Amino acid sequence: MRILLVEDERGIADFVERALRAQGHDVEVATDGPDGEGRALATDPDLVILDVMLPGRSGIDVLRNIRRAQPVLPVIMLTARAEVADKVTGLDAGATDYITKPFSVEELLARVRAHLRTPAQVAATRLTAAGIEMDLLRRTVTRDAEPVHLSAKEFDLLAFFLEHPGSALSREQILNGVWDYDHDPGTNVVDVYVGYLRRKLGRPDRPAPIETVRSVGYRLRAA
Repeated sequence: MRILLVEDERGIADFVERALRAQGHDVEVATDGPDGEGRALATDPDLVILDVMLPGRSGIDVLRNIRRAQPVLPVIMLTARAEVADKVTGLDAGATDYITKPFSVEELLARVRAHLRTPAQVAATRLTAAGIEMDLLRRTVTRDAEPVHLSAKEFDLLAFFLEHPGSALSREQILNGVWDYDHDPGTNVVDVYVGYLRRKLGRPDRPAPIETVRSVGYRLRAA
């Protein structure tokens, strides 16, 4: 995906650019407001990461101008201001999401993934992998055509795995994607719920397809 990063702090811009490129994204960087706005309107990016405090033109003004031309373009705002009023201003101006500095790269990447889902993915009502089929509308799950009864959070966790088949997911990514950042990263809630899923998905002759990735987290085997 094409991502435009508008950030005047060179250290942050370099760090974020490297992390995004490592995920396979095509990244363009602007270091001031007017340049960022011009690139956003001229290059048709799939997502914009936009700092609030920029030389030449504020991120809020840039955002408002982007919104007039591209009302559905995902824009993630970055700011050193943690006050609720500042976040409300950004969201009211049309920000899709808001991250306060300092932030973890895992959190930023998780939010980028969430906002880069294609319309087809968003509209999809079924997820399938490793013999598992999930109906998102009916909230039903089968494995090898046999029903699997899950709690609401187990269902959400399995959906997250099915959205990223074959990918090694860190515990922090899973917390961000399933628990919406509300839990202490030191919690073992991910391990507990993965254990629940393994027991419910496992069969005597076929273990659950969720494997532990050492020093990382977990992976749903795609095949």
